[in-house]
Amino acid sequence: MNLSTPVDTPLGLDPEALARAIRGECDRLSLAVPPGCERGLAAYATSVWKWNERINLTRHTDVEKYVSRDVADAMAILAHLAPRERVLDVGTGGGVPGVLLAILQPGLSVELSDSVGKRARVVREIVAEIGLKILVHEKAAQEVVAQGEAKDRYDSLVVRAVAPLLKLLTWFEPLCDRYGRMLIVKGPRWEEEKGEARHRGLVKKVTIRRIAAWPIPDSDNESVLLEVKHRGLAT
Repeated sequence: MNLSTPVDTPLGLDPEALARAIRGECDRLSLAVPPGCERGLAAYATSVWKWNERINLTRHTDVEKYVSRDVADAMAILAHLAPRERVLDVGTGGGVPGVLLAILQPGLSVELSDSVGKRARVVREIVAEIGLKILVHEKAAQEVVAQGEAKDRYDSLVVRAVAPLLKLLTWFEPLCDRYGRMLIVKGPRWEEEKGEARHRGLVKKVTIRRIAAWPIPDSDNESVLLEVKHRGLAT
């Protein structure tokens, strides 16, 4: 990653000051972000906040929200990825969690997808600005998965703030033999969503289990990480 070009941040901080602020917030929240990654996280924040003035990409436009929501969610997912997995970020929006996963674990093979062409083109600009080489698909993730060769299938599809579980399974349960698993960040309604999906008969081919949970800042609720797997692969 090339982070040598100085840029002004929306906070009025230079890149090193922003990196220090991000590291301080990670330490405060006990997020074990790998040493040195704060510079990449700062570069991404600078770029996405700049683009956010032209197209709505994120509501997390200060260090505290960025770290406590975006970085925290990416770290929760990262704990369940092997170092060299092939990962597809479903409906990436502004690049979370996919871009953050690539920064936090450079050994991952990360790709991004978004069905909204304008967002996909902007996130392509963002990853280029911060020196990452990430393939961005300008189409729905289910099309990407369906068109892929079996030998090149994704190990994990990562999903955050895209759609209710019912809709996600409508898209991806028929394709569950074309990828290893889905890792989905959900909020406190996840059990209700799971019940709706079961009622509609969308868990016949897959298992759904909660594999992690962490608190939502300024709330009594928690985020959870769900793992969805083909029943033939589930352990």
